[in-house]
Amino acid sequence: MKNNLHVFLGATVADSAARPLHWVYNQKKLLTYIKGKKDFSFLKKNKSPFYNIKTGKVSGYNEIGQVMFKTLLEGDKNIEKRFKKNILINFGPGSIYWKNLNLRAKYRKVKDWRGIIKGPWIHQNIIEAVKNIKAKKKFTGGTKVNESDGFCAALPFFLYGHSFQTLRRIISIVTVSKISTKYALTKFHLINIALKGSTNPINEFIRIFKKSSYFSDVVKDLKKIKRLKSTSHSIAVKKFGMACSYPGTFNSSIHSIISSTTYKGAVLKTIKAGGCNCSRANFVGAYFAALKGMRAIPKSWIKKTYPAKKILEIN
Repeated sequence: MKNNLHVFLGATVADSAARPLHWVYNQKKLLTYIKGKKDFSFLKKNKSPFYNIKTGKVSGYNEIGQVMFKTLLEGDKNIEKRFKKNILINFGPGSIYWKNLNLRAKYRKVKDWRGIIKGPWIHQNIIEAVKNIKAKKKFTGGTKVNESDGFCAALPFFLYGHSFQTLRRIISIVTVSKISTKYALTKFHLINIALKGSTNPINEFIRIFKKSSYFSDVVKDLKKIKRLKSTSHSIAVKKFGMACSYPGTFNSSIHSIISSTTYKGAVLKTIKAGGCNCSRANFVGAYFAALKGMRAIPKSWIKKTYPAKKILEIN
């Protein structure tokens, strides 16, 4: 596909496959939802305890990538300015995301409320970005969490051939967290190495950056995760942390990658481990698509993914 967009397709399909089981943190309960199913992607009935959208749609993680993709399709000038404008249109006041944010604020006042929001869930980084863009602040990215929104936002931009230096600027529109930026850049390096034909991008990353002070903690963690290859993935995810934050979400993704041989197997493993599986699925799906090509993504899954059609049109 043009601009290696099969990698973005890989992320999008994986996110959509995981979405109905997003943020199920009780692994035992999750197993009851998928009992007897060999392929538990795209569950028809939503099991996320936080929000409910139609199966085939994507989580907020991949949605910010779709907003960037839309921005790129509009043209190659003033991308940063137009991306900010599109963030406001898609996530800001007047959008279903912002409406649901206000609903959440209302529900928080209800003692012991455990309901499910009907519609999409807006992430903390995006809430902060919307407010900062509206306020015309120089630095618009979120500061309160270390999560994957920056990677997801910049993925299509990266695949259009932009430099690592300009990637930082795109990431910073969504998050200015130093930890989030470092792990987003790590993911992009791994995808880039895979696209260049390496059969083992993780080992290659370790070799290239073994003396890098910036990536020293990442290299150290990669070596540790490799030693845990034979550990059950669900147990590994519980050990690294099931939530959305780095480094846990990255380390769990890497474990899924090194303990799998196929796109489908890695994504199903990621879904089954629970927690913030959508944030992990975006990277796992992108990585395997970069490593093995578009043919690695199940065609039946592509057909079930709502945003896939638009990506496939660009060839």
